[in-house]
Amino acid sequence: MGPEIIVPIGAFAMVVAIVVLPFYFKSKERREMQATVRAAIDKGQPLPPEVIETLTKSVKLPPSRLRDIRTGVMWLAVGLGLAAFGVVIGREEGEALTPLLAVACMPALIGAAYIVLSFFNPNKEPRV
Repeated sequence: MGPEIIVPIGAFAMVVAIVVLPFYFKSKERREMQATVRAAIDKGQPLPPEVIETLTKSVKLPPSRLRDIRTGVMWLAVGLGLAAFGVVIGREEGEALTPLLAVACMPALIGAAYIVLSFFNPNKEPRV
């Protein structure tokens, strides 16, 4: 096996590791927390407020306008960053500009969609 096969396999393995490993460790942490809470309840011990707060933090909140705008701005910034990268690389290698601008359109349009959706979202940010 030469580098011409190891490099692409390594690149795909890295993408899989970046995507899969956080989900795995998050679910492992959640299982351990549930086992701890279950053991405390079985022994009749009261749950400390910190544990209850930790458990409620993992609850996914409904979408809100502020969250949509933040997400949209982040995606838009990624798209603009890719476009700037394309412009810089395009100075040295002229043929690289068009493909990089095309790739930059995807996150930029996702960001624009989130920003537009924030105007139609009836949910306000919850008061804390």
